[in-house]
Amino acid sequence: MSDSFSNQPLPPVIGRGAALNTPNRYERLHVEPEFDQLDEEDLQQIGKRKVATDYFVDDSQSVVSQNNSPDVRFNFSINPYRGCAHGCSYCYARPYHEYLGLSAGLDFETKIFVKPNAPELFRKWLARKSWVCEPVNLSGITDPYQPAERKFEITRGCLQVAAACRQPPCRQPLFLITKNAMLLRDVDVLAELAASNLVHVVISITSLDPKLTRIMEPRTSTPAARLRAVERLSQQGIPVMVNVAPIIPGLNDEEVPTILRSAAEAGAVAASYIVLRLNGPVEPIFMDWVERHFPARRERIENAVRSMREGKLASSQFFDRMKGSGVLAETIRETFKKFARHYGLASNIEPLATDLFERPAGDPAQKRLF
Repeated sequence: MSDSFSNQPLPPVIGRGAALNTPNRYERLHVEPEFDQLDEEDLQQIGKRKVATDYFVDDSQSVVSQNNSPDVRFNFSINPYRGCAHGCSYCYARPYHEYLGLSAGLDFETKIFVKPNAPELFRKWLARKSWVCEPVNLSGITDPYQPAERKFEITRGCLQVAAACRQPPCRQPLFLITKNAMLLRDVDVLAELAASNLVHVVISITSLDPKLTRIMEPRTSTPAARLRAVERLSQQGIPVMVNVAPIIPGLNDEEVPTILRSAAEAGAVAASYIVLRLNGPVEPIFMDWVERHFPARRERIENAVRSMREGKLASSQFFDRMKGSGVLAETIRETFKKFARHYGLASNIEPLATDLFERPAGDPAQKRLF
């Protein structure tokens, strides 16, 4: 049931994407704050509050997940963290927090679960006799270089396992997806992997407008920093693809040509895109964000999204959920293809090497971060 006392929305908090904690579909009780007795000045003070990020230990005994989706290019992935402090209002991973008894809203970006044993669990997983080497994605759900990584260095630990920083060499190929320039901290390990064709890096760029990025993705790197990361990685011989994701019609769709041009100039070798996905509770979180920041565009954005989703705001159908359908979706598809070809970003990247893999041996003493 829902214990709701007021229809007044929760004021936004500083530096966060979500302004509300949406009801958890798997919980019977949902409590909403009551603001009926507060005056405008009190509400403004509430709106200025900051919500700290809390970290919790996730002591899962497995770290590699298998993916069966035909529209995703990898079969296995590692997620060092659950939840993401980047705070992107549109993030399709938000609903996963509901499995933890939490909300996909503010909880998702303020309650982060850390897997301190992920590198050792990854090593053990690769040591299985049943493992037939193929690329593993780091990471498929939440960003492996979110702010927590600066403190815990779990992603770096997983890279080191793949790159054979211990003996014997492992040489496990990896895909890496992020929107944070923090990955430059690990350029040494990435360069070692790239030297044997063992890594592809994907950097997401949603907009080149720093003001838009700051409110849409409040705790990640600026567009300029991401482009610098593309350039630095490329100079080190590390193949970089840029993912224009998500494309939000009525908000950033007109930037596609300039993003692709800038990516090519920085040294990217390929590009991809995904249109906005508003799965489950992401829909009210994102639409509330639009209402707060771009009220004049709300109707235009909503109508455009519906035109790509057969009148709905979301689609769970494979392939359609990523690209959409209809006239507008086709226009976006053709525009992207045209400029990707023009800037030399339409070719496929060379497949990662899988014939260099050596199964890890032994169980070194487990290190703890807590």
